[in-house]
Amino acid sequence: MGGPLIGLLAVVAAGLILFFGFTVRVNPDELGIVLRFGEYVRQLTPGLNFRWPYPIERVELPKVTRINRIEIGMRGSSDSRDATTTTRDIPEESLMLTGDENIVDVDFVVFWRIANAPDYLFNIQNPEGTVKAVAESSMREIVGQSDIEPILTEARAKTEADVQGLMQKMLDGYGAGVQVTQVQLQKVDPPAQVIDAFRDVQAARADQERSQNEAEAYANKIIPEARGEAERILQAAQGYRDQVIAESQGQGDRFTKVYEQYKKAPDVTRQRIFIETLEKVLGEADKVIIDDKAGTGVVPFLPLTEFTKTKPSAPQEGQP
Repeated sequence: MGGPLIGLLAVVAAGLILFFGFTVRVNPDELGIVLRFGEYVRQLTPGLNFRWPYPIERVELPKVTRINRIEIGMRGSSDSRDATTTTRDIPEESLMLTGDENIVDVDFVVFWRIANAPDYLFNIQNPEGTVKAVAESSMREIVGQSDIEPILTEARAKTEADVQGLMQKMLDGYGAGVQVTQVQLQKVDPPAQVIDAFRDVQAARADQERSQNEAEAYANKIIPEARGEAERILQAAQGYRDQVIAESQGQGDRFTKVYEQYKKAPDVTRQRIFIETLEKVLGEADKVIIDDKAGTGVVPFLPLTEFTKTKPSAPQEGQP
């Protein structure tokens, strides 16, 4: 049995050598890049694939579906004993100069994946280092074109989108075969040495805006009131002017009519004017009539006006 057993083992060994020498396994998250004598020839899909053994063909297996993460301005480290994560700041990466000549401390994370495996493998020597350098350069350029106030407040999302777009444009220019999926700002603060002073400036600016808003609210309230008062005065003056003009015109018309009647009958008109004037003057005065033909010279009369005057009511008992 020695001879057949040895032959069987030899056949099995040869089969194993041929199987492992001529096949390669590509995992689901990988893409096989086949190099024949160092030259790129084809790609292999996930699963078992045939290839010539080394040194004829060599297979690179980049993970094309994995999302890679790069931290800029900080480094995180995990402690397995208490399951905590500590972050260490990298000032030489995070300190940047804004467009209004302020220093800002920016920590951010870049997520990226392989979009073109051959370009990723053969066009750049250090892909992760290239992505990191491009990310830092892009962030410095975008921050250098912006003021510090929007970066700290409402322009965070716009900053992230601008940095992502600039990174993708630069990486495509390099032919890196990399796709930037997301840029996340982790921390955007003034430097620790001046953060207290910066907060004081921010508080003063908030007070300034509040005072301006209060002044605008007061102006919006007082100006319409003043305009309304001015309009009321103008309307009152207009009414008074119209009244005076109307009275003057009425008196002028009356005088003209009286004068026309006077020219027709001067004596009668003069007598009528005299009587009307006496009626107007004496109508509001107390009068005593003296008649020389009377026995005493004074004619008694019944004082009817005294009875029409309202007499004050007598105070009741117990009242002062």
